[in-house]
Amino acid sequence: MRCETALKHLDRYRTGEVSQKIRDSVKTHLNLCAECSAELAELKILASGMSRLRSTAPREIIQNVREKSMDKYGRVETELGDVWVAFSKVGISMILPVRKSVSSFEYAYLHRRFRWPEQASVPEEYANVVRQAVAGNPPPHPRLDLAGLGRFEQKALPLLLRIPRGEVRPYSWLAREAGNPNAVRAVGTVMKRNPFPFLLPCHRVVPMEGGIGNYAFGSGMKRTLLEKEGVPVAELARLARDGVRFIGCKTTGIYCYPTCHDAQRMKPQNRLPFADAAQAAASGYRPCLHCRP
Repeated sequence: MRCETALKHLDRYRTGEVSQKIRDSVKTHLNLCAECSAELAELKILASGMSRLRSTAPREIIQNVREKSMDKYGRVETELGDVWVAFSKVGISMILPVRKSVSSFEYAYLHRRFRWPEQASVPEEYANVVRQAVAGNPPPHPRLDLAGLGRFEQKALPLLLRIPRGEVRPYSWLAREAGNPNAVRAVGTVMKRNPFPFLLPCHRVVPMEGGIGNYAFGSGMKRTLLEKEGVPVAELARLARDGVRFIGCKTTGIYCYPTCHDAQRMKPQNRLPFADAAQAAASGYRPCLHCRP
């Protein structure tokens, strides 16, 4: 073994962090090289001196670091009930309805965000944002902490903000918007695990076959949220029973999702139901540029 190679492994040789093969080679080299042996002795002296420099940080510094770096959470009252709102220095990191104990939320947060939160008061800025979202008026660009979420989650979740208030889109639409039309089931999983309900409106995503579908916090809450935003839930149920997925306009030659604002403005005599996109295309209709069916 050459000197440069031995010196490269010398400190890890001292701490026992090298393989047995390298350890034997370095040991043989040290027996033959006085300069490298002297270098090892110097390393041992430095390491011993460094250990004596260790000290305990002042209590106020530790507390200050915890306050500025640790995720926090608190309880916020909304018109649909109390919710836990967790936040970091980046933004809101998780929202859950208050249904269980404090400890159950903390464990849920650790399982979902891989960080342990500390109970504290929620900043009024965040509390107001959550209240507005629950009332059906989510902000267009909420401050959220997406760090640690999966790559597909970080791509798909913000796309929910593209669904206008008062409208819904199928899971297949969101998968296509995320660049993977075949990831419909993955989209469903992401919606179920959405850590930012209300703010990133996963309640606006529905099954392609019609109706409003399931919701992590119950179909009743999903219905309430949609109705607050002006979604014609009863009409969606009727269209689903009739097998209608799209609405065409006889005067413009376009077809839309039923909740698209363009579809809602169509006069009754100009509305033409379609079972699927193929039927609409075969009838000479083109997709709406707004809802992009």
